[in-house]
Amino acid sequence: MTFTVAIIGRPNVGKSTLFNRLVGKKLALVDDQPGVTRDRREGEARIADLNFTVIDTAGLEEGDQASLSGRMRAQTEAAIDQADAIFFMIDARIGIVPTDRYFAQLVRRSGKPIMLLANKAEGKQGDAGAIEAYTLGLGTPIPLSAEHGEGINEIYDALREALPEETALPAEIEEEEGERPVFDEEEDGTELDISKPLRVAVVGRPNAGKSTLLNRILGADRLLTGPEAGITRDSIAVEFQWTLRDGSERKMKMFDTAGLRKRANVQGKLEKLAAADALRAVRFAEVVVVLLDATIPFEKQDLTIVDIVAREGRGLVIGLNKWDLVPNQDLRLKELREEADRLLPQVRGTPVVPVSGLTGRGVEKLMDAILKVHETWNIRISTGRLNRWLAPVIEKTPPPAVSGWRIKIRYMTQPKARPPHFVMFGNQLDALPTSYERFLINGLRETFGLKGVPIRISKRNSKNPFDKGGRKIY
Repeated sequence: MTFTVAIIGRPNVGKSTLFNRLVGKKLALVDDQPGVTRDRREGEARIADLNFTVIDTAGLEEGDQASLSGRMRAQTEAAIDQADAIFFMIDARIGIVPTDRYFAQLVRRSGKPIMLLANKAEGKQGDAGAIEAYTLGLGTPIPLSAEHGEGINEIYDALREALPEETALPAEIEEEEGERPVFDEEEDGTELDISKPLRVAVVGRPNAGKSTLLNRILGADRLLTGPEAGITRDSIAVEFQWTLRDGSERKMKMFDTAGLRKRANVQGKLEKLAAADALRAVRFAEVVVVLLDATIPFEKQDLTIVDIVAREGRGLVIGLNKWDLVPNQDLRLKELREEADRLLPQVRGTPVVPVSGLTGRGVEKLMDAILKVHETWNIRISTGRLNRWLAPVIEKTPPPAVSGWRIKIRYMTQPKARPPHFVMFGNQLDALPTSYERFLINGLRETFGLKGVPIRISKRNSKNPFDKGGRKIY
């Protein structure tokens, strides 16, 4: 049986370090600066034979409900409500401070099982703080070093004691119920496997409205939002079921990311870490939504982000957020779609969808575009269809001769998808001009409907039959 644990505590006590330790990956950003984490992040944790969901939360701070710290605290309180148990963490080197006592009352009122973790307890310096933690009235503190992995065995024992039913081993359940537990078998992957969550990253410049849009899609205030630019730092993954127009459901995993500014404007270690985390989300995704501010679209940074997505080989959808603020919408949408084709020739035909995260307008069309692009990203075209298209194209517009030598394209095939990757076979293909290669890519895109995805082309030269050394012709 699975269960959920939330890690709670004031800023800079090591919550994200413990989160990374439990999930076995550096998913959460970690820095000496207090208040790095703002949203709540979920991960699949493992300690020995225990598998559970762990939630990393923002550091608890007192503040007005409408302020940023107040909204962060609301996200933490939502994590407490969601959890089956709570890790309440303090800094053993600093000891107990008034903020610890204030928020200890908050978690005590939740009625959930609480495990008191005295982090940074390695060495003699942390002994006094661990002993002082008794005064919080939350039970026996567990000395811990999340950085070095000390104290994890004690957390395991505390979880087994606090949640006996949820942490019971399969053999124990079998003895109690007299039935053998059934485990799902791993599914084989294919080019398009709708049983697996569709991974979508939402990226863009700061304050484009990424978190607001995702909250609208989820139908809940899952992500921290506000008028301040740069609220999101970690890339937050959220899994959910999206109801399609035919009534069926599709598993989705969407990533909210930090706003990406020009590299020259990125200041400080923390912002660099956040930008790197956003780029990792792009690499992990299958489809990327580049969200633009419709009032100031296609800034230079927007084009740079699209180019990164294309180079990474991900499906692409362009969202025009804050569409409710745009006048003359029909005319403006036509202009922006033409501008997209002109400015982004490497992904010509990419869906451009107007949307408003504030009102919810256009969300259905945006999700339809994501699903369509994902289907295109997985497409594989038969060799027969490809060459029935290729032959008349080459006959009508043959490749230009290079240094008096004729370039011959014999045939084409598609060995893989995700994104569509084609291989041309012929003679002297390394001398094929980039302009002609782009001509073929545009033809593939228009003929086979490969819109919203980058197209890769490789070239294979035939061997010279008169060259005994087997050299290739160039």
